[in-house]
Amino acid sequence: MPLDRDAFLARPDLEGSFGMAASTHWVASSVAQAVLERGGNAFDAAAAAGLVLHVVEPHLNGPGGELVALLARAGETPQVLSGQGPAPRAATIDHFRSAGLTSVPGSGALAAAVPGAFDAWLLMLRDWGTWELADVLEFAVHYATHGHPLLASAARVIGEVEGLFRDSWPTSMQLWLPEDRAPVAGEVHRNPAWARTLSRLRDEAIHAAGGTTREAVIEAARAIWRGGFVAEAIDRFVSSSYHLHAHGSVLRGVLSATDLAAYAAHVEAPVSREFRGHRIFKAAAWTQGPVLLQALAILEEFSDADLDLSSATGIHLVVETLKLALADRDAHYGAGISDAGLATLLSDRYAKERREQITDVASLEFRPGRAKSLSSFLPPLLLARPDAVGALGEPTVRWDGETRGDTCHVDVIDQWGNAISVTPSGGWLQSSPTIPELGFALGTRLQMTHLDPASPSALRPGLRPRTTLSPTIVTRPDRLIALGTPGGDQQDQWQLVALLRMLVAGLSPQTSIESPMFHTTSAASSFWPRTWTPGGLVAEDRFSPDLVSELRDRGHLVELAPPWSLGRLSLVQRDTARGLLSAAANPRGAQGYATGR
Repeated sequence: MPLDRDAFLARPDLEGSFGMAASTHWVASSVAQAVLERGGNAFDAAAAAGLVLHVVEPHLNGPGGELVALLARAGETPQVLSGQGPAPRAATIDHFRSAGLTSVPGSGALAAAVPGAFDAWLLMLRDWGTWELADVLEFAVHYATHGHPLLASAARVIGEVEGLFRDSWPTSMQLWLPEDRAPVAGEVHRNPAWARTLSRLRDEAIHAAGGTTREAVIEAARAIWRGGFVAEAIDRFVSSSYHLHAHGSVLRGVLSATDLAAYAAHVEAPVSREFRGHRIFKAAAWTQGPVLLQALAILEEFSDADLDLSSATGIHLVVETLKLALADRDAHYGAGISDAGLATLLSDRYAKERREQITDVASLEFRPGRAKSLSSFLPPLLLARPDAVGALGEPTVRWDGETRGDTCHVDVIDQWGNAISVTPSGGWLQSSPTIPELGFALGTRLQMTHLDPASPSALRPGLRPRTTLSPTIVTRPDRLIALGTPGGDQQDQWQLVALLRMLVAGLSPQTSIESPMFHTTSAASSFWPRTWTPGGLVAEDRFSPDLVSELRDRGHLVELAPPWSLGRLSLVQRDTARGLLSAAANPRGAQGYATGR
């Protein structure tokens, strides 16, 4: 059978009754569990872990980036935490075009949205957590002060952008080349500027709150972030820093202190639908989250046998379904989509129409739907280079477009049944120059917008850019699953595969994560330079040769990726029938870990 080539688990399915955490970095998982052990709830634990990820995975996320989370109090409907900042007020299409740009750059401060991640962590802590601000910040301050062994992936990214830092981004060179050379994996790296920023923020917030409530201290910290020394430092740096951007032009950003003062993270309602007796919750179409719901709606009418992902038929159906859902994402999602438009995309009638477009042969077309309530925008598409078919991850970040960033993920469930799935991203060390007095860089999420006013994802001052960040919560009366993954355009693809293995095939969480993974590249990349590969299907070289041959016979352009290289999922789960909690995490790259008891 195609899945028998690696018939063992690299990691166990963890089970217990106290609390579980899983993430993309073992330190973050350990920090989350430490908070649970000290009486914190899932939201306290996730906040502490997320702030630590800013330090230990700086090439994958940072305080200048963004996050999306699904939050579920025990017994309540999940809610969406939006930590996606909007475009600055001066980030207009006319401004970008006047700079000679035809698209938003993949790196540099001009691509920065208002930072949303840090404010979102604090909002969640204030309203959903129980811990004091100082106690949550303690872990991140420790690692920023005392250091952490640099990941091999982080060292590789720094080495790839060393020339850019030396030639054009001197403030980044000072932080990331401290001995005038690129660091090697395992070297201890410290970020004293970020430690000072957090410590000052903590101290000023405690003083401003005057010894009142924990909520008052947290709210004071949010106010200082948005209107105090942090906002002032960002404003000074952006307004004075002309630097190289991804298109090769020397430009400066437009983000200002006014933009930071006007922004606040918020909680909003999710969208959802049923599949095989479970309800799947996602953020709305300002993310790519409804792609998963659209795909499940299309696949709902296929039999369990049809959806066997150890068969070429099952993989073909999933890939063809994803092509249709992703085409709708690229043509219709964004701030410009109407409630009626999203309702159409998620309707049973529309799913039936799309299902009927699937044949036994791989489609090589870009095929968004044409319902009356949807836009008619078609995004520009570039054919991928032959050697880029299997490209993974989040936006391109180096000036020549070759280096990519990615994302982090955290899942936590506690003894009381509270759960969170959160995907932080952006503000990578390689996204834009480091702000030296603060110790972090701004993000580049605006590159997901279009400089075409007809697009529902057009660049619009004051509105959120569409994001690929896409955590998930799945519920049933006796079950809750919180899951997610890094991977940019692959996030909902990999989650769909894992969920089908769990909800249809009945595989365990860890088996579902570890089984061979695949995704399609026959859809427009969300990131500059927005390439696609018609018929592209990337699969780990762990599927059987016969299965791969059958997929190619069906017309799929199959690119074999190295074994154990695709998918970075993690999840936590509550099984009330058995009275147990569980967790699972991706073993690929020997970095993600689950923990709990």
